[in-house]
Amino acid sequence: MNSTDTRPVLVTGATGRVGRLVVDQLLDAGVPVRALTRHPAAAATLPAKAEVFTGDLTEPESLDPALRGAGAVFLVWTAPPRTAPAVIERLAAQVRRVVLLSSPHRTPHPFFRQPNPMAELHAGIERLIAATGLETTVIRPGMLASNSLAWWAPTIRAGKAVRWPYGAAETAPVDDRDVAAVSARTLYQRGHAGGDYVLTGSESLTQAAQVGVIGDALGHRIAFEEMTPDEFRSLSEGAAPSEVIDMLLTAWSAAVGQPAYVTSAVADILGAAPRTFRQWAAEHASAFEPGS
Repeated sequence: MNSTDTRPVLVTGATGRVGRLVVDQLLDAGVPVRALTRHPAAAATLPAKAEVFTGDLTEPESLDPALRGAGAVFLVWTAPPRTAPAVIERLAAQVRRVVLLSSPHRTPHPFFRQPNPMAELHAGIERLIAATGLETTVIRPGMLASNSLAWWAPTIRAGKAVRWPYGAAETAPVDDRDVAAVSARTLYQRGHAGGDYVLTGSESLTQAAQVGVIGDALGHRIAFEEMTPDEFRSLSEGAAPSEVIDMLLTAWSAAVGQPAYVTSAVADILGAAPRTFRQWAAEHASAFEPGS
């Protein structure tokens, strides 16, 4: 391991989709880990080797015990922006470097150029971190492969056709494990200070084709039916903020008729090709099966 530091790495969002995997990746590499969680009961889901701290981004002072003596932080912002300046100030006073899980809001592709409240939040945090002089690496995953679990798995488990808007929109889903592996590598390996990495899968696929790949993994065809944007808004009411729904619809609309934005960043950093969506679907097929 070409490590920059032997001090612990603090992982925020340690029980989330990516953060939980980053914890495992760091421990596998022999890096001491401090896992931050808002709920003490969540410690049961974390590896015994991880040192668990209770803290909340909305209460900056609660982070002090976890930050004291740490060398780096994996920052996943999961709170309103109000406390971001105080949190970043604390990070700058205690640690040397930060790896931020952000979004590809600077990417020159129509899919990522839509008005997006999350992108605005990330951009603001990036500016705060840049002003501190901290060694910083920014990780920008595109569409996560695991989104299909929330979007399509309930319908597929029920044996119904997947009804979805903009089936022709192309994305390049990236496996959460690849995002975590890159994040962990940049936390402990030299040469990534100042890095700004957009992470994607290696293949551009329409949303309808992604449903087809899941069907292949299950061994049967899954029907795909086009839904209108208005239907999607109506069915999504209450499940997500309206501005998020509007952002998704405009992004998918902009992605129709052109290949997804694809980068080589995963392969460049890990020295191996990113997992394909077909691999991801095969390894998660059980989540789409009835009764799961």
